[in-house]
Amino acid sequence: MRRTIAASPERADPDRQTETLRTEFPFELPRGYVDESGTVHRDGVMRLATARDELVPLRDDRVRENSAYLSVVLISRVITRLGSIEDIHPGVVEDLFASDLAFLQDFYRRINAEGHTRAAVTCPSCQESFAVDLSGGGRLGES
Repeated sequence: MRRTIAASPERADPDRQTETLRTEFPFELPRGYVDESGTVHRDGVMRLATARDELVPLRDDRVRENSAYLSVVLISRVITRLGSIEDIHPGVVEDLFASDLAFLQDFYRRINAEGHTRAAVTCPSCQESFAVDLSGGGRLGES
């Protein structure tokens, strides 16, 4: 599901381009999901969550029995693709490495609460501050 919002034609400034709301964000997992055949899937896409995405899991029996399961169900609802896998369900998220789940939980928080995937960091050697994009354009340590 791809949603965009644009200024209505009658109110839009003809000299200004139509503004769109970014609703999908690419990412790259630190380790990757390993499927049944041994294929590693690292790149994926997460969409912005809707109110329904946050409410529906609360009715899930697995979440009612164990509140920690909420993030598994929620993450599975907002990932639209992981490698070549397009049917993302809680079972896929359950099989992620813990570091990948932690990455996705932080990524979810960043795009839904902060609206972007950038993080401010400081170089440990020279103390220079700069921003990095956590969506996974490159592997850690690579330039």
